[in-house]
Amino acid sequence: MSRNVTDDRDQSRFEITVDGALAGFAEYELRGDGKTVVFTHTEVFPEFEGQGVGGTLARGALDDVRAAGREVVPLCPFIRSWIQRHPDYQNLLPDQG
Repeated sequence: MSRNVTDDRDQSRFEITVDGALAGFAEYELRGDGKTVVFTHTEVFPEFEGQGVGGTLARGALDDVRAAGREVVPLCPFIRSWIQRHPDYQNLLPDQG
């Protein structure tokens, strides 16, 4: 099973595809001259639930944010709880790094 996470900047969301099919997305807003990524909503389509797609999406999106030197404000409950369960991503939060 091939999974790919990409940043669709035109729609302000990270998307995950599974074997080429769109499986979900994590919407965001940029603030502070683009330094802060505010995650507002994450959705995995029902046919892909329970397969770890959400976790792969979260990791891919947060890895991209980290590589760009940005910080994260997780308003989305899914992203917030994922970061809480993965301490190595907590330094992306403001005043945590």
